[in-house]
Amino acid sequence: MRIIKLIVYPDFQALALAVAAVFEYANLLQDEPVYDFSLASETGGAVMSSQGFAVSTERLQKLACDTLIVAGDNECRLPPQSLIDYLRSAPAWAYRIASVCTGAFVLAAAGLLDGKRATTHWYHVLSFKKQYPEVLLEEDRIFVVDGAIWTSAGMTAGVDLALAIVEKDLGLEAARAVARKLVLYQRRGGGQSQFSALLEMDAKSDRVQMALSYAREHLNEDLSVDALASVARLSSRQFSRLFHEETGQSPGKAVERLRVEAARLMMETGKHPIEVIARETGFGDRERMRQAFLRSFGQPPREIQRVSARTPFAPTM
Repeated sequence: MRIIKLIVYPDFQALALAVAAVFEYANLLQDEPVYDFSLASETGGAVMSSQGFAVSTERLQKLACDTLIVAGDNECRLPPQSLIDYLRSAPAWAYRIASVCTGAFVLAAAGLLDGKRATTHWYHVLSFKKQYPEVLLEEDRIFVVDGAIWTSAGMTAGVDLALAIVEKDLGLEAARAVARKLVLYQRRGGGQSQFSALLEMDAKSDRVQMALSYAREHLNEDLSVDALASVARLSSRQFSRLFHEETGQSPGKAVERLRVEAARLMMETGKHPIEVIARETGFGDRERMRQAFLRSFGQPPREIQRVSARTPFAPTM
């Protein structure tokens, strides 16, 4: 039986509790329970979340366990020094130590991330780098695994991290089965970007939203200004002006970002040849895709594909 403890402290972000469902369903889908999951805190008893409700916890002890997961909070406030000291000594009896979202600040304060690759929520990256320059922060990752230390980005990325733990422990098919049970459309690989091009563009009007949605679903078709203007039921001139007003960029640049995002996702979640990815995402040929990747990431597709191949939990459902 693998012992998993989610460590919480006052004002923890309640969404971190979602990792519990991953281990619960992993148990339900096995012939016999494989995980002993519990909530733990420094003193035990009731611990208040940031949303104003309390959860019941057991008291942390220095006993052998498989995985300690540290929850995050909304403000990056550190827990009491005594809990940080506990975590500092945890590698002596915990096989894995992980964090959800800003829980990475707690691991860093305990010195567990020194010289290691890690990630945290993109919103807190600058603050993290200033406080912990000795950490090799990979700011645009869903989760990062460096030896026995696992860190995840935003709160929902904790679910991706938990699924990766299940895959490591029980195999790919077990992780896929849990993802299906949780009705996850797609299991994200650790190397996947925290950002979404559509979310960042934040179009206001239905017409521009409709054009962007059409573009995302028809990446390998004609997505010229004229074609998108027709979808939005505007003249090309009206559409270009409105699009730039709402997104701050041209339709052509937006389409390139959508194609780059889709191409990168294909690299992170499968083993498709570069030529196939370029064709399926509308670049047409590998050189056009290469130039777009250099503009967006400063790296060619081959390099991103090589890094993704080293990251666990890449395949889709």
